[in-house]
Amino acid sequence: MSATITPAPAPASGAEGSSATGSPLRRFVRPATALLSGLLLFLSFPPRPLWWLALPAFALLGWTLRGRRLRAGFGLGYLAGLGFMLPLLVWTGEEVGPVPWLALAAIEALFVAAAGLGIAAVSRLPWWPFFAAGAWILAEAARARVPFGGFPWGKIAFGQADGVFLPLAAVGGTPVLGFAVALCGFGLYEAYRRFRAYRATGTVPRGPLAVAALSVLLPVTGAVAALPLVDDTAEDGTATVAAVQGNVPRLGLDFNSQRRAVLDNHAARTRELADAVKAGREPQPDFVLWPENSSDIDPYANPDAADVIDGAVRAIGVPTVIGAVISPPTGKLRNTLIEWDPERGPVATYDKRHVQPFGEYIPMRSVVRLFNSNVDRVSRDFGPGSKVGVFDLAGTKVGLATCYEAAFDWAVRDTVTHGAQLISVPSNNATFGRSEMTYQQLAMSRVRAVEHSRSVVVPVTSGVSAIIRPDGEIVAQTKMFTPDVLVEKVPLRSSLTPATRMGTLPEALLAALAAAGLGWSAFRSVRARRTSAK
Repeated sequence: MSATITPAPAPASGAEGSSATGSPLRRFVRPATALLSGLLLFLSFPPRPLWWLALPAFALLGWTLRGRRLRAGFGLGYLAGLGFMLPLLVWTGEEVGPVPWLALAAIEALFVAAAGLGIAAVSRLPWWPFFAAGAWILAEAARARVPFGGFPWGKIAFGQADGVFLPLAAVGGTPVLGFAVALCGFGLYEAYRRFRAYRATGTVPRGPLAVAALSVLLPVTGAVAALPLVDDTAEDGTATVAAVQGNVPRLGLDFNSQRRAVLDNHAARTRELADAVKAGREPQPDFVLWPENSSDIDPYANPDAADVIDGAVRAIGVPTVIGAVISPPTGKLRNTLIEWDPERGPVATYDKRHVQPFGEYIPMRSVVRLFNSNVDRVSRDFGPGSKVGVFDLAGTKVGLATCYEAAFDWAVRDTVTHGAQLISVPSNNATFGRSEMTYQQLAMSRVRAVEHSRSVVVPVTSGVSAIIRPDGEIVAQTKMFTPDVLVEKVPLRSSLTPATRMGTLPEALLAALAAAGLGWSAFRSVRARRTSAK
């Protein structure tokens, strides 16, 4: 059914959305728009507070891909992926040159290309914005798992730490949050299409109008309805936590050659904190968190390093988590967090479970060396741990996700399902200089705070270190490459959000939605060919 209204004069243009009809430049309009949509996605990410740019980005992507053939959808999607990934991941070439950066961006853009193919395939279906948003999440799910364990950096959810849709992270994690953003963007484009159709014909088909309305209103109302899940009250009391940022002697890869200076910096900041506590200038922390790689000298094999750590921990007088590189006589290195007790010394360890390919270990080393000799800076590979990291620090259960692990849904969720009342994300971003990488990673931790309703502490060697409340608010943060200590009282919580309880189920349901749309599209295509052949 439809309502008939006297239309306004229709614009004298040709193809939908293109002002280049009849022009030789027309063929470049959609490729340029695909690139623009990717660039807008990049601009929606921190450190810019422009989260809302993701909505016009998906609207433009919808215009670019709707009604395209599959091959065109893949190509246009790849251009959008390059527009997104090239600027987003430029920090990966900060110290090793452009080849790794360009290679990584080119590979990650393939997943966006696959999403583009899927969006083009479902774009002629009724309720297509829902299927298209599902196709995007399906591609993100694949990108988070392959190759080499995946690379989830650039999930749409990670650009929404300041956005109105953030409460949806507590409903279904990063997949639901990302789906809502994509759906709303596609819905905005569908609303625009319906408006143009009304101007041209004076009719408003109720079915398509409902699709457009629900695609926009459902994510917005869902986010409003989820607001009660964003709770930062203290269920299990509070803890006073200190995050130490010792800083590094200089930027870049060579900071590792001054490992003792890095260790001494963190020990010195901890002793200064102890002096400030004694003088009454700072409250006594319940525990102290050092960053990843705060001691790249193995304290088990080097008594002098152990003495420096032990002296600093005894001075502050509370359990302290140390980030260390452990070098066993044989086998692989370990990126380890050590719980150091002021009386008993090292009492517990957590080995990073998801080590970073091409950073902490080199897959296909002989092949990669042909393109970049920097791979041999990693002369000995790191190996992964197998146990979930939860330390009992003075009665507080602290979950541990080391640096790169914060990007992976499972790595953070595991700590909460194993009892964590607070999450720590110790990191080392010194290799990436003053790039946007540290802000992108900080936004991940803010999303994780809301996703699991936990305070999150991010101690970083060179910044930005931060303390985040369960509602995603940053209550304290440092400057980059500045020695500092953050001391804050944070709420402890033990209840589980729907996102924590359901785990991968929301992602699986959204992937199934995408698969259903793709299957439906394939069925319609086959039926149409058979009909035309008769």
